Amino acid sequence: MSELMVAALQEIKAELKALELWSPLPPSPEAMASTAPFCCDTMPFEHWLQFVLLPRMQALLDGDHPLPDKVSILPMAEVALARYPQDTRLLLYWIGRFDACFQND
Repeated sequence: MSELMVAALQEIKAELKALELWSPLPPSPEAMASTAPFCCDTMPFEHWLQFVLLPRMQALLDGDHPLPDKVSILPMAEVALARYPQDTRLLLYWIGRFDACFQND
């Protein structure tokens, strides 16, 4: 599971950069303190991916900590990324692959 997860996280990062959705500046501490899902009240979704999801998942993997039981980011990603003119299909694909790492069929 973790090899696919690591690949998905790397590809999400690469796609954010390729789509020019990667930010050189981090959100404010106030924005990071949001308790809303995906920090939707304080930052764009792509910033949440970059500054919340990617670092937190990497920290869990690096520290060999337990991973969440269920992850479902794709529905929010589909809505949030629809507003961009860029072709976000590959980014959505990798977000879906990331979600799939947590499916316990």
